[in-house]
Amino acid sequence: MNWKRASIGLAIALPIILLLGYGLTRDPRAIASPLPGRAAPDFALAQLENPDSVSLSSLRGHVVVVNFWASWCIPCRDEHPVLLQATRTYAPRGVKFIGIAYNDKPEDSKRWLEELGKAYPSLIDPGARTAIDYGVTGVPETFILDKQGVVAFKKFGPITTAEINQKLDSLLALP
Repeated sequence: MNWKRASIGLAIALPIILLLGYGLTRDPRAIASPLPGRAAPDFALAQLENPDSVSLSSLRGHVVVVNFWASWCIPCRDEHPVLLQATRTYAPRGVKFIGIAYNDKPEDSKRWLEELGKAYPSLIDPGARTAIDYGVTGVPETFILDKQGVVAFKKFGPITTAEINQKLDSLLALP
């Protein structure tokens, strides 16, 4: 009788163990995002520094960089100088930059920006609803939108100077 219980337990446990083992071999960065090539989800979110909101639809006609970040994120700290430099280089050419604080307390986000510097609006995403719409799986994640509001590029992890410059230069070269 015990061998029957053991067989049933094994029959139930083995597929679960195999599925978990397979899942552990997958890299979440390798999961393709469905957004590139599609219209970016619109949002209207309040700024960290003031009650004014920023909507994505108001930025149509501009190349837009949307960066999801958090004060508790170490790679975000490493990436931030790249975004500040890109803002200095590309904002005069009409590129708009937006930061969206992901699962962070507003006071922590404000303190982080005061420490590291700010050059573009950072927004509050209550309940991470915008992050969900964008399929954010962790931070940092950066989305670059073309002038029509279509996602032209998505980066999981810290974006490099070379990556952001190449993508923005190619989008700005288009009519």
